[in-house]
Amino acid sequence: MRAKYNVLILGASYGSLLGTKLILAGHTVTLVCTKSTAELINREGTFVHLPIRGRETPLKISSKASGAELSACTPEAADPDNFDLVVLGMQESQYGSDSIRELMERIAAARVPCLAIMNMPPLPFLKRIPGITTDELTGCYADPGVWDPFEAGLVTLASPDPQAFRVPEEGKNVLHVGLPTNFKAAPFEAAAHTAVLQDIQADIEAIRYDTGDGIIELPVKLKVHDSLFVPLAKWLMLLTGNYRCIKRDKMIPIRDAVHSDIDASREIYEWVGKLCVKLGASDTDLVPFDKYANAAKGLLKPSSAARALFGGAKHIERVDALVQKIAAQLELHYQPVDEIVALVDHHLSANRKVA
Repeated sequence: MRAKYNVLILGASYGSLLGTKLILAGHTVTLVCTKSTAELINREGTFVHLPIRGRETPLKISSKASGAELSACTPEAADPDNFDLVVLGMQESQYGSDSIRELMERIAAARVPCLAIMNMPPLPFLKRIPGITTDELTGCYADPGVWDPFEAGLVTLASPDPQAFRVPEEGKNVLHVGLPTNFKAAPFEAAAHTAVLQDIQADIEAIRYDTGDGIIELPVKLKVHDSLFVPLAKWLMLLTGNYRCIKRDKMIPIRDAVHSDIDASREIYEWVGKLCVKLGASDTDLVPFDKYANAAKGLLKPSSAARALFGGAKHIERVDALVQKIAAQLELHYQPVDEIVALVDHHLSANRKVA
């Protein structure tokens, strides 16, 4: 019988998606969030609306109704020594807040393996990739010092391919999934830590859910790979779709960013792919453009980065700048990427002046 794990997830929004799969697989989950959100979750549980092929309406999964072990707490109340795995499910800029920074220091000191489900790869993970000089990348991070205490081998990354969002008029314990794809994780340095992910992968695969109309298999899995480079496949999607939602005076849906000029989209996608291959990825680590472009047809909202910028955010995750700087280390330059970075810089500068 496989062990059941106690998992700490930083972030109760996107993190609640993986958290829901973990509790349905029999593991125990604690979500780290603000006091008011923690009280709401402990009182009512979480609700994840998951689209199911063949069903007209999404399946609403309630943590309370599932009888699973899910709770929430503030950063100050979390004790990393009590957990087998930490999932980093917050936006990169959030880790610099005082309470989260202190928790991150405790996590590093406890030497608990950390799985990031962030668009922005943690600096310790990038240190594991030969050929990347991380000291030159700190300017891409809102607070790079957060990552200083972490051992590189204890941090890995999963490509956050599933698309999910909160609806403003609903509670902060409610998450809607727009694209129910898989989390694709790179291994840890130690085989024992990777085995934890592999156990969780198998348990999630085994979930069968009773909808009331029958027993079904649920989408959104955790897929653990041997390659460090599998999560980098998300870079191609972010540069082609998410950041190109951002225009000078408006934002557009990801679908339109990709399909309004499909040839330009293909060029950007393939250029970022060549960068990943130069770092050491194989073609099989990446997602073919046509598969991504087809999935993008269903992405009818602007990206979270675009919504944040046009909502006045002073920081967003800068995978665009990270790709630009890593490419420069390999003596690669590409004008469309430079233009994306310049436009994001422009919006951030304007937001900071207003603030």
